[in-house]
Amino acid sequence: MMFQVDQLHTLVVVVEEGTFEAAAQRLRITASAVSQRIKAMEQAAGQILLQRLNPVQPTEAGMVVLRYGRQVQLLDGDTARQLSGLAHSAGDHISLPLAVNGDCLSTWFLGALAGFPRAFNAVFDIHREDQEHTTALLRSGAVMAAVTSTAEAVQGCTATPLGIMRYRAVCSPDFASEWLDDLPAIDRLDVAPLVTFDRKDDLQHQFYRGLTGRDLHAPRHFIPTSDDFARAIVQGFGWGVLPEQQCSDDIAAGTLVDIAPHHAVDVLLYWQRWNLASPLLDEVTRRVTTAAVASLHSAR
Repeated sequence: MMFQVDQLHTLVVVVEEGTFEAAAQRLRITASAVSQRIKAMEQAAGQILLQRLNPVQPTEAGMVVLRYGRQVQLLDGDTARQLSGLAHSAGDHISLPLAVNGDCLSTWFLGALAGFPRAFNAVFDIHREDQEHTTALLRSGAVMAAVTSTAEAVQGCTATPLGIMRYRAVCSPDFASEWLDDLPAIDRLDVAPLVTFDRKDDLQHQFYRGLTGRDLHAPRHFIPTSDDFARAIVQGFGWGVLPEQQCSDDIAAGTLVDIAPHHAVDVLLYWQRWNLASPLLDEVTRRVTTAAVASLHSAR
């Protein structure tokens, strides 16, 4: 083996914590010892593995080693648990990094992991990222599995269809009265304020292009959390696209107006995970796919 297990563990912790000092505190060694381990790894690899930024960032070579380090940790934890028949010591929790988009987090994903068997001794490190970009975290080795809209499996991963996340374009009744003249006036959406999650959020634009064939140039509010995003629409900041799970009750209650009841935005989601024989990853996958069947529209 090119690297020692304690070196690989140190690299993973440094990337997770962001600095050598924070990693040293977690590992209960000195920052100098952390630095020496990373330097020894870089000498063995013949390449720089970490950019000394704040927070530190893995180089391209570092991403390869980071992925390897996480795989070693996962398999080591699975082996220890199976050999003992019990969870191993409390200090040896397995950290499982996962990438999920904000809409899934705020609707069904956390329920999939609730009540996770204690015997696995697992803790979850959730990375919130847009579904079009979660595969980048898989490629970098930053996460072991991800909810993504990308059907093609990342190298070294498997991809399983989860189902369709359906979105509705909605606004408050007062907003409709002021900006849409109480009508589903699609053409007016190009000048009416809209609410968007962040600069990666393209769902409002997808909705408008799908309905009109044109690009959207409306003024935008940026609200970067799912619950606040939905609340901003209810409170009349602008119109926006929400998951059905978040807006169906408000539509039924009359606190939101469905701007185009016959036109939804459907996003087909996939579960991509490392292609490793791991009981821990298998259990996470089983729970996620089961929850998706209950929460999402069938892709068939």
